[in-house]
Amino acid sequence: MSVRKNSRRALCAGLIAVSWMVAACDPSGTSPTVGDKAAGRANVQAMAREHASDTSDLSGAALIAPIRPVISEFLPYAEVQEELVYGYFVFPSNMIDPLPAIIVIHEWWGLNDNVRAMANRLAAEGYIVLAIDLFGGKTAVNPAEARKMMISVVENPERAAENIRQAYDFVDETAGAPSIGSLGWCFGGGWSLNTAMLFPDKLDASVIYYGQVTEDEDKLRPISAPILGLFAAEDRGIPIESVHAFEQSLERLRKDFEIHIYPNVGHAFANPTGRNYNAEAAEDAWQKTLDFLSQKLSPDPS
Repeated sequence: MSVRKNSRRALCAGLIAVSWMVAACDPSGTSPTVGDKAAGRANVQAMAREHASDTSDLSGAALIAPIRPVISEFLPYAEVQEELVYGYFVFPSNMIDPLPAIIVIHEWWGLNDNVRAMANRLAAEGYIVLAIDLFGGKTAVNPAEARKMMISVVENPERAAENIRQAYDFVDETAGAPSIGSLGWCFGGGWSLNTAMLFPDKLDASVIYYGQVTEDEDKLRPISAPILGLFAAEDRGIPIESVHAFEQSLERLRKDFEIHIYPNVGHAFANPTGRNYNAEAAEDAWQKTLDFLSQKLSPDPS
């Protein structure tokens, strides 16, 4: 067995060992307003309509194999309200030194096999990936279950925010990532933007796949992370008017951003789960994602 393979296994074992020592930290930041929670509930209803006839089957996105082997583990990365939170940690099998990290946030179905497949694809491109869990270890198999789990986060967003804070600390301090981005689909897309708000001076990139956005410039102003937004023209859950308002606010604030709106496709066109997958649009969005992350996070190409 080579020295490199031993080193990689030792790195993975070390990360797992350190993760067991994770301790909760005090939440910080601004508490959500009544208006924030109302907007969140409205978004849940919109997602329920968009996914009313959807299934939890894997989509074409989750069938694409990673471009190189990866090493993965389930491990605890946070302790929130005295409960350990487990995520899916994955990195390229040829990694020697720490790579840029991406916090992946699942869609409304939860951290299922399909999201893990996407984490594998992303890690194979040259990243440390931590796919986090905002649903307490549960995954949905039908829209009613997904709606229930999503509303639980909307009603207690402070718990989700603390989960993400500790995820950031894990990839920053434990994994030693030199730069950190966030990426999410649908429910997770909205939380990818929230991650940029939680770490306004630290996050290095935020990718939003048709997530809930805001035009509130007071909330957007502190963000320093470059933003990539990927949206659908036929999305009834994330109205195109809200995307344009978000884009205009970013423009007025002179933020570093790219917004792409795909014609003739609907919500969840690139999700790893469900029936709404559109291969052509999803593949284009994936390439834009890789180009954006490569530019903003500067991964090691080896």
